[in-house]
Amino acid sequence: MTREALSFIFVGVSALLTHWLIVVLLVPLVGLHPLLANVVAFLVAFNVSYFGHRHLTFKASERSHRRTLPRFATVAASSFMLNEALYWALLQFTPLRYDIAMLLVLGSVAVLTYVLGKFWAFA
Repeated sequence: MTREALSFIFVGVSALLTHWLIVVLLVPLVGLHPLLANVVAFLVAFNVSYFGHRHLTFKASERSHRRTLPRFATVAASSFMLNEALYWALLQFTPLRYDIAMLLVLGSVAVLTYVLGKFWAFA
């Protein structure tokens, strides 16, 4: 496995766990609806993902934030729209608990984020 792939997995799992843990904590402790907790979690995990991929996965530190941040934000926002739609569908139409549904969604959307990050946002 390449260094890039290992870094992607490390950063991706870190962002995924950050996202998931925030949802899992906000729903019971603060009483937020899972879809709203998902928005808050995305905003925090975005930073883990952006800076991790920028510095570790794609080694894009020499590239300007003016170039990479808007591109990555576009990728992340697109991925998040898919994330929220899938999450809503799982919450509405399946008997899955919110925490399990969130984990499934996060894992599914990760592949899209990698491909768009590698070939566009940090290219």
